[in-house]
Amino acid sequence: QVQLVESGGGLVQAGGSLRLSCAASAVSGSIISINVLGWYRQAPGKQRELVAHIDSGGITNYADSVKGRFTISRDNAKNTVYLQMSSLKPEDTAVYSCNARGVRTMGVYYGQEFWGKGTLVTVSS
Repeated sequence: QVQLVESGGGLVQAGGSLRLSCAASAVSGSIISINVLGWYRQAPGKQRELVAHIDSGGITNYADSVKGRFTISRDNAKNTVYLQMSSLKPEDTAVYSCNARGVRTMGVYYGQEFWGKGTLVTVSS
């Protein structure tokens, strides 16, 4: 299986910034590649929504609500994806979860997607 561990959440005032990180590891061996890495969020009482994702070629996609404020990036050597969040708003408050699809290790290709447990981001007004 593949494990995703997020970090970097916390409490920040509106207008502030936070940087989230998500590191991937596999029990079946070293990760060779991950096709798509993404960040999703779920606010209280709402459905989970896509924030941004980035593919192995560096192509990115953002939710309209975060365009121009958030930046997703990845370090393939570290199997890590980042989410730089700026100009944060109270409506950005949510649990942010990392997602990985198309993970290849030395011995296994995982067709299913994997999720981290999430990290809470709270933006105060």
